[in-house]
Amino acid sequence: MRTNTTRREFIWQGVAGVSAVAAAPRLWAAPASHELPKRPLGKTGVQVSILGLGGYHLGTIQDDQQAIDFAREAIDLGVTFLDNAWEYHDGRSEDLMGRALQDGYREKVFLMTKHHGRERKVAMQHLEDSLKRLRVDVIDLWQFHEVVYKADPRMIFELGAIEAAEEARQQGKVRFIGFTGHKDPDIFKEMLSRGYSWDTVQMPINVMDPHYRSFIREILPILTQRQIGAIAMKTLGGGHVLQANVVAPEEALRFSWSQPVATLISGMSDRETLHKNVELARNFSPMPEDQQATLLEKTKEFAIVGKYEPFKSTNSFDGPVGRKLHGIA
Repeated sequence: MRTNTTRREFIWQGVAGVSAVAAAPRLWAAPASHELPKRPLGKTGVQVSILGLGGYHLGTIQDDQQAIDFAREAIDLGVTFLDNAWEYHDGRSEDLMGRALQDGYREKVFLMTKHHGRERKVAMQHLEDSLKRLRVDVIDLWQFHEVVYKADPRMIFELGAIEAAEEARQQGKVRFIGFTGHKDPDIFKEMLSRGYSWDTVQMPINVMDPHYRSFIREILPILTQRQIGAIAMKTLGGGHVLQANVVAPEEALRFSWSQPVATLISGMSDRETLHKNVELARNFSPMPEDQQATLLEKTKEFAIVGKYEPFKSTNSFDGPVGRKLHGIA
C-alpha cells in the first residue's frame, strides 16, 4: 500500500516533511485539549474523531521520542482514531504508537491495527505481535490488511483467518473486525457477499474515485445500508490526486468528509500538517450536493483511466508482505 516514505495522505504536503519534526524541540508542550467533531463508527456504538492519525507516517519520524511526542500531540488536539498495521516499518510504527499510549493516553483513543493473516496460525501470530508492540491487552479494531488480490476473499474465508478473528474477539483481544483495500470494488463485493457481519471497511474516498473503479458508488451504499463503519483513506492518493491541478487540497478533503464516512485517515509526520488538518476538521461543513457535482465534473476527464489513482491501476502501492503472500515480485 506504500512505496516510499514520501507519500502522504494529508491536506498540505509540507515541504519540511520529516525534517520539520527533527528540527522541533525534543519534548513539545502539550496544547490545551480540544474536541474534534465525531461520528458514529457504523453499528459499533463508538464515536470517533473525523480525523484519524495514520500509523505508517508515524514510523517515518526517525527520532523515537519525537514520534511519541507527535502522536501524543495529535491526541491532545482531539484525534481519537489511531491507524496502524502489523507490517508498517517492520513493526516500528506499532512500537512507537504503543509507547505513545502509555501514561494514560490509551484511554483517550480508539486503537486500530491491521494484519496480513490469511491462515489461522498466521493471523493469530500477527495479533500477538501487535498486542505486544502496542503494549495493550485489547485492540479496538482489527482489520484484514490489503484485500487487493482476487484470491484474498477465498483465502480469508477458507484458510481459517475469519475463524481466527472470531476467536480473538471471543478471547477479548479485539473488539471489532473489519477489512481494508485500495484496488477494486469487485473484490470488496466478494468480501461483503460472504455473509459475515463486518464492523468496518477502509477504502479510497476521493474526488477521482467516482469515475474509476468507484468505491464511493459501488461499496459505500452497501456499507451505509448495513451500518458498517466506512473509513476513508487515499483522500489525496498519496498526492497523486492533486497532480491533475483541478482541485485544491482543502476542497478535496472537504469532499471526502462530505461522504458518509466515520473518519478519514491522514498520514501526518510534521506539526504544521497536523495543525492544519485539525483546523480543517474543526471547521468542516458538508459540501452541498451541487458543489460536489461541479467538482466531479471537473475531475472526470482526468480520472477515467485511473492515472491519478495508481493504487487502483498499478501495483505500486501494494505492500511487500502482500506481494510475497501472493507470489508477486
